[in-house]
Amino acid sequence: MLSARSLFQEIVDHDDSFQLFCSIAASGESQGGWENARIAALVPDSMRDLAPKITRHGADEDKHGRIFRALLRKRGLPAVPVPPETDYTMLLERRGIGLTHEKLRRDEPLTEEDIVVYLAHSRVTEQRAADQMTMLVKHFGDHPEVGRAIRKISHDEDNHLSYCHEELLRLAREGHGRTIHRVLRESALVEIVVYRDVSLAVMDHMGRLLHWPAAKSAALATGIRGTYAYERFAGWHRMISLRLPERLGALDGAPTGVPGLA
Repeated sequence: MLSARSLFQEIVDHDDSFQLFCSIAASGESQGGWENARIAALVPDSMRDLAPKITRHGADEDKHGRIFRALLRKRGLPAVPVPPETDYTMLLERRGIGLTHEKLRRDEPLTEEDIVVYLAHSRVTEQRAADQMTMLVKHFGDHPEVGRAIRKISHDEDNHLSYCHEELLRLAREGHGRTIHRVLRESALVEIVVYRDVSLAVMDHMGRLLHWPAAKSAALATGIRGTYAYERFAGWHRMISLRLPERLGALDGAPTGVPGLA
């Protein structure tokens, strides 16, 4: 029987699939770290109070990249190139979601609307990250090799999501509500498509590395498409709602590391 637990266990147990999984994760987190660092450096003067939190967000994601690379080193495995069809961050950018790398490479201050776009985009992608890590903690939080890393990353992702909710609610009260609603909706509808495509691509690569029979690969692909159908019909709404989080000031203070991992 296929389950998230059995699938991830199979990926973790095989060096080649574990290598690809950690390489994809490390690359995505490192990209996020760079993006947040650039956004923090370019925040407009009217929003400078956000810069330390954006910096913390980026530092956490940088740390997650180091954690995944450390997991590879512990097995004596190098990182491998990330197949472009599995690059979630870049595929979102190509579909016009978030702030482009071209804009972030310029030494020009961002606008207030740019920061609203960044936070709304982050609210959507951090929901996905938090949900995935919650699932992994449920099944592998006590795993001797990856459990500690998963628990730490999950805690950080929950903080990132709380931060997005809190700041977007504040900005909505300050008059940005219409832009926030528009960007949240646009981001969510594109994200679910990109997540489907990336999931199919990742499972295709894993299937070849693990020599899955055609029936197993087909069943997984059907499950991914079924999840997309649900999200397209109704599930995407959970990615755009805003509520006051239990963790206020979740990104206040300095980032914390994981001794022995990052």
